[in-house]
Amino acid sequence: MAKVELKTPIIDEIKGFASKASAAVIVDYRGLTVEEDTRLRKSLREAGVVYKVYKNTYLKRAFEGTDFAQLDQNLEGPTAVAFGIDDATAPARVLAEFAKNCDRLEFKAGVVEGTYYDAKGIQVIASIPSREVLISRLLGSMQSPITNFARVIKQIAEKNGEAA
Repeated sequence: MAKVELKTPIIDEIKGFASKASAAVIVDYRGLTVEEDTRLRKSLREAGVVYKVYKNTYLKRAFEGTDFAQLDQNLEGPTAVAFGIDDATAPARVLAEFAKNCDRLEFKAGVVEGTYYDAKGIQVIASIPSREVLISRLLGSMQSPITNFARVIKQIAEKNGEAA
């Protein structure tokens, strides 16, 4: 079997992840122990993030013609990629949370919804809550004035001796 035939399925796999993903974050995983790597992979899997280690040349070839091609300049040395399929901020958020306890995991760069971010930019993206949290906060803030108005009306009614 020729070398090209061995590489093609791997590149196609990366292209498949990239086509579904709204975000990709690349990290340098050098120095992680097996236990740390296992914990990291588990937390990423639970968040719906695909985390894989590929050769940089495979990533470059698979990213050609996509928004993720912007990451080519950062593909040097050991590289792992985390694809966010459902939640664009999940890869950055989970990796940043893990990096708090493990300083050996270093951000290289990322692309979130077509926009390139360097390592510092990805740290900022990591601070954005998930979509569900943002929606619940929005609904809570929309509901708060109505709830407060209802309480005031009820207190006025009780003060005047009427049944609420």
